[in-house]
Amino acid sequence: MTLTVMLSLALFAFVSSITPGPNNVMLTASGATFGYRRTLPHMLGISVGVAIMLLLVGAGLGTVFEAMPVLYTALKYVGAAYLLYLAWRIAGAGSVDGAAARSKPFTFWEAAAFQWVNPKAWIMAVGIVATYTPQEGFFQNLIVATLLVTMVGFPSISVWTLFGGALRHLLRQPKSVQRFNVGMALLLVASLYPILFEQFV
Repeated sequence: MTLTVMLSLALFAFVSSITPGPNNVMLTASGATFGYRRTLPHMLGISVGVAIMLLLVGAGLGTVFEAMPVLYTALKYVGAAYLLYLAWRIAGAGSVDGAAARSKPFTFWEAAAFQWVNPKAWIMAVGIVATYTPQEGFFQNLIVATLLVTMVGFPSISVWTLFGGALRHLLRQPKSVQRFNVGMALLLVASLYPILFEQFV
């Protein structure tokens, strides 16, 4: 993989990781509710889950979806239904002070598993394999691409958790908490629009 391709991939990974999506909305809500330290397993799970997905897509899972597109369609709508459920949970969440007594942040394994029903993660993985992984020395390039995406992605998603954590002191009043939770839920629902209604390449 040439330096030019690596720089292009790093830019793609940065844009894909830093822009709003299901993972980042959930991290913001978790950062505001539980803080950065307790959200760390969630962030690590996202990074590892995306890395495993990228390796498996590169190893041939993407061709399965090409041969049987109905499987990808089913995955897309199952993921959308789950995201709607999460949005409902976020909208109904209570105060920051009382959250720890009633709920807990995503675990490492829950966050890693979530990537398999996160269409944005699938789109990112397929795009990287198809566009930024040269065929000559493919598997070596795939490993390099996976490492690079992980290195760029983790700091990018951390920004959203830190942003949520910075809002903790503002979310002491019940009305502020309610507005924030509803806003996060609406953003999560809005993130479904491109998944369900736009054609991806």
